[in-house]
Amino acid sequence: MKLISWNIAHREDAWRRLLDTDADVALLQEASEPPSDVAKKIRTDDEPWRTDGADADRPWRAAVVQLTDNVKTDWYRPRPLDEAGSADLGVSRRGTIAAADVTSPDGTSCTAISMYGVWERPHPSAQSSWIYADASVHRVVSDLAIFVGQQQGHRIVAAGDLNILHGYGEDGSPYWAGRYATVFERMRAMGLPFVGPQTPNGRQAAPWPSELPSQSGNVPTYHTNRMAPAQASRQLDFVFASTMLASRLRVHALNESDDWGPSDHCRVRIEL
Repeated sequence: MKLISWNIAHREDAWRRLLDTDADVALLQEASEPPSDVAKKIRTDDEPWRTDGADADRPWRAAVVQLTDNVKTDWYRPRPLDEAGSADLGVSRRGTIAAADVTSPDGTSCTAISMYGVWERPHPSAQSSWIYADASVHRVVSDLAIFVGQQQGHRIVAAGDLNILHGYGEDGSPYWAGRYATVFERMRAMGLPFVGPQTPNGRQAAPWPSELPSQSGNVPTYHTNRMAPAQASRQLDFVFASTMLASRLRVHALNESDDWGPSDHCRVRIEL
């Protein structure tokens, strides 16, 4: 089973690039409604293409998309927590998480989850110009806990753009390093350790950023609009998996300039 995790930055070209991959399933973030020529070649759920949130217009969302007939996909229906039934996926914010059970003909299966960390701001009373995503990521972690029903034996692959850093904070900040570490620790504690991508499964940043610890295994997956892919220095996209699946996964960042694609995030390939 082959999956692609990708923040496609609501770009039509990215939808068409997906059809040229050999992936069976795509775990997408910032996905706007697919163009009509693509929509007839894929399968996904029937949720609206928007992410909830006050004072923001986000006509895009996280999605699990079936790209080939090599797998069978059964989607979970996301519903706000106060409306969710026992068979629904209760979510803190619609659009930040999507989930489906995926099964290949040989019986290989997993619950595939696409995650997105939405940027937020402090309350005006804090008199702060900060933006942060770890709070919304923690809500996503809480939402996906519904799929963990025993200490061992679950089969979950969760991936996406979390808009946080791994192993350090911006400009070397210990404060932000500590906040971000709580996300990875929560996932590990639930039985969903971080599985990549990490070197050598992807190009590392060059020149080496001064904020990045010298021993880091991070591989850049995002560049700003002022950069070319070769200048990318921060990893914002991560894959987590159930302990019983972790050793069977191959996770690779397609972050070379020729492989990057039309988004500001590169694709992350996941093979089970």
